[in-house]
Amino acid sequence: MPKRRKVSNLLGLAVLSYLTQGPMHPYEMGRTLQHNRDDRSIKFTIGSLYMVCKQLEKAGFIVEAGTSREGQLPERTAYALTDAGRAEQRDWLRELVAEPQYEYPHFVAALSLIAVLAPDEAVELLNNRRRRLAAERAELRGAIDSAVAAGLHPLFQVEEEYRLVLLDADAAFTESLIARITEPGTGWGPAWAQFHSTERTPP
Repeated sequence: MPKRRKVSNLLGLAVLSYLTQGPMHPYEMGRTLQHNRDDRSIKFTIGSLYMVCKQLEKAGFIVEAGTSREGQLPERTAYALTDAGRAEQRDWLRELVAEPQYEYPHFVAALSLIAVLAPDEAVELLNNRRRRLAAERAELRGAIDSAVAAGLHPLFQVEEEYRLVLLDADAAFTESLIARITEPGTGWGPAWAQFHSTERTPP
């Protein structure tokens, strides 16, 4: 079972991980997150970065490490990792890698309610999904190949490889579901349509 942590926002784990490289201020962390495309994995804004830094500081995981100023910009406070923060970062990351956790994907929620739609509409929407998944996969595959060709080690693209696997699984499931609805003779379509017809018949 996942531990109850003083800071549970995954952005906090990203901050702790980046600070293993040395002190940074939140604005620099934000630029680094975007440069490394980690913003595709962890949602953040500059405001949320400052907020989570304050939470980590309160928990004793990071401390102020000085201030700096660029031109007319306000002073920026850099933060450094504490020993407690380093231990938390490693423990938290180990937990996430080793222990599967149940998530709540939007598509799973939609599937649990899909019978509300008529079968023809559901099939049309699922076909749209399949096309968009194919386009997204092609774009992602191209981005990975370009990054590796430019010299980036595949290790730093492993989360994108995982996304490819998820896209492939999603596409395969979607195609299978369309077939189960539309298969002549045995498909769910007629019974599904009958359910809607009965549901809408006035008493």
